Amino acid sequence: MSQNVHIKRRRRRRKVCYFCVEKLHVLDYKNVAVVKRFMSDRGKINPRRNSGVCAKHQRMLAQAIKRSRYMGLVPFCVD
Repeated sequence: MSQNVHIKRRRRRRKVCYFCVEKLHVLDYKNVAVVKRFMSDRGKINPRRNSGVCAKHQRMLAQAIKRSRYMGLVPFCVD
């Protein structure tokens, strides 16, 4: 096992922000399809590293999810 073994490492392709690509400047909490896309199956908000959203849109997204939870459009948690 003293041989020098080179392991090829694949670089992960950097995710691009969904909202920047689609040029969505305003994120509406009533758009449940978009809001649910960035939530886990347990009802949690996906972090930036998983969803690939930029910091600016992640803040807008979190606020929209919280508003839609409060209005009853998406659940707080799933049993």
